[in-house]
Order: sequence, then structure tokens, then C-alpha cells
Amino acid sequence: MYDTIVKRKGNPTHACHPGCVIRCSQVYNDENEEYLTAGFEYETIWAFGAHCKIDNLDAIAKMDRYCDDLGLDTIDMGVAMGVAMEAGILDFEDHKEAVRIFEEEIYKGTPLGRIFAQGAEFLGKAYGVTRIPPVKKQSIPAYDPRAVKGVGVTYATTPMGADHTAGYSVTANILNVGGSVDTLKKEGQIDLSRDLQVATAGVDSTGFCLFTAFAILDNEQALPEIVNMLNAQYGTQLTVADVSELGKNILRWEKAFNKEAGFTKADDRLPEFFDEDYAPHNVDFGFSGAELDSVLDF
Repeated sequence: MYDTIVKRKGNPTHACHPGCVIRCSQVYNDENEEYLTAGFEYETIWAFGAHCKIDNLDAIAKMDRYCDDLGLDTIDMGVAMGVAMEAGILDFEDHKEAVRIFEEEIYKGTPLGRIFAQGAEFLGKAYGVTRIPPVKKQSIPAYDPRAVKGVGVTYATTPMGADHTAGYSVTANILNVGGSVDTLKKEGQIDLSRDLQVATAGVDSTGFCLFTAFAILDNEQALPEIVNMLNAQYGTQLTVADVSELGKNILRWEKAFNKEAGFTKADDRLPEFFDEDYAPHNVDFGFSGAELDSVLDF
């Protein structure tokens, strides 16, 4: 991807705003060296790529651009495309047909296009697919909850649905950032997910990019400095504990909203097929309803 961007005179790394040192965005040009898409995300490339067995980067970039133009979520649409392949609407690996569906069905609002645009759960139910992976109608991203158990707990319990960014346990499960929790075992995953959901809600409320969470988790001086920044900006006397309590309150408010919207504890669950063993680790998700109900029970 990097080599393609450079060859086509795109930009392999740039910042969303001046001063950012992470610079996670980029500009991806087409074969004519003309702008195609930007902010071409990992999850997008997984959803339309590996998840659908599509290895054509240009096709994935086109679908990313179409989603941007239409205001569609790339994770949910990529998962929907995979569910459509499971349903036999098109074949796995068929990037040409996937792009055609966007150009001739979704863009034009045909009956098939409207089904696609409703997302993975609606499409799966419309075609009788039994193994569809959303939680609260939001599609699970790239991390399989059987093999990355902490993020599976987050998928099930975050009020937002299957959102990996709401409690990104990949930090400790995979990257050994902020500690290390064995990704294949249940021990420690509930506390990990709970703590990350609380911290993330607090960080999100400040307006900081979530990527700052890596530094916050891995450098004990980072969070106190952010609290100092908030106090300097607003003339407050906040402590680190106050920010943690803010995160808990946000989650309480979100849970209360969901309850009023008709969600119950039954919605804080993963689809049943994640309790099946899966290669290569041959583990299932394995958390009971009672264990999941305890996660955000402050």
C-alpha cells in the first residue's frame, strides 16, 4: 500500500490537524495519479479485503470512497458484503462484482442496493443467513472475540454496539501496552474491558484523538498532564479520579438511554456462533450472561 501510494504520487502519511505527531491519515490516488480516497483505514481494508477474500487494493479503495460519498460506515458495509457472499449473492474474492454492486445497486437505490445500505444484520436476515456478526445491529470489526477475548467483552457490553474503539483491549491482549492479559484466557478480561471503557469515555469527552490513549496507558505521567491541560483550559480543579468518574457517568447515561430506547440485557451478548471453537486457537468466547452483566455494573 505504501509503495503504491508513493508510486502514484499520493501522500503516505499526513495529519488530520496541524501539530499531530501520529499522522495516521494518507491520500490514496488511482492508477491515473488522481485522488481516489483518504484516511484509508485498517478496518476498512480488513472489512472489504481479508473478510471478503478480496486482495485488490484499488477495488477496496473505490468502495471506501463510495461509502464516504454516501455516508455509509465502512466496517458495517464491508461486513455486509461478506454476509452477502455467505448468502450467495456474489462470490468471495469477486472484487469486480463487489464494486459493481456499489456503482449499479447501492448508488442507484435499487431494491438490492437498499438492502445492502441497511447494513449487515438487515441483509443477513433478509437472505436467511444464520451466522451474522453484529451486536445491537452494529457489525463486529476485525478482531475475533474468541481469540481477542477482552475486545469481545467490549463488543458485547459497550452501549454503542460492537465498537472496538470503546474499550480497545488489543492494547494489553496483543500489543502489551498498559500491561499484558493473555488474549486466549478469560482471566482479567472483564476488568480490562471495564477499565478501558471508562478511560475511553473520559478521553473521548475531552476531544482528544483516541490514539493518545496508547501514550496514556503506557506512560504514567501522561494522564495527569492531560488533567493539568484541562484545568488550565477551563480554570477547574479536576483530579485523575474526577476524569475516571466522568467516564463512569458517561457510561451510566448511555446505558440509561439504551434502556429507554428498548434495549435489555439480552442485547449485551455476542451472536451465538461465537461460542463455537474456531481454528487455529480452537477456543470459544466463553463468557456467561451473568459475567457480561457485571462489566458496567458500577
